[in-house]
Amino acid sequence: MAHILVVDDSPTELHVIKGMLEKNGFQVTAAQSGEEGVDIARRLKPDLVLMDVVMPGLNGFQATRQLAREPETASIPIIMVTTKDQETDKVWAIRQGARDYIVKPAKEKDLVDRVKNLLSS
Repeated sequence: MAHILVVDDSPTELHVIKGMLEKNGFQVTAAQSGEEGVDIARRLKPDLVLMDVVMPGLNGFQATRQLAREPETASIPIIMVTTKDQETDKVWAIRQGARDYIVKPAKEKDLVDRVKNLLSS
């Protein structure tokens, strides 16, 4: 069973995304800030991270950049899951180290398919 870290400052979004993933057989850990997400990723080395962008403190772009540049977490694939839908946001996310980008609200099939795709690559 793959372990997914979901980083989002919205308790509602965490609950919804966690539910989608658990229903599809994934083990899920939640973090409510960029700082907490980076800390958990360093300690637990999840198989994949779903990262929100707009969060107080360390935002999702900054947290992604940190994880992508550290040797012990650089191989963990990160999918940005955010309401920001501008092409420039998507390009910036990939430049920071994200492997994929999903605009909220995420549809369960799309989210799960993308997670499975990255885990199998």
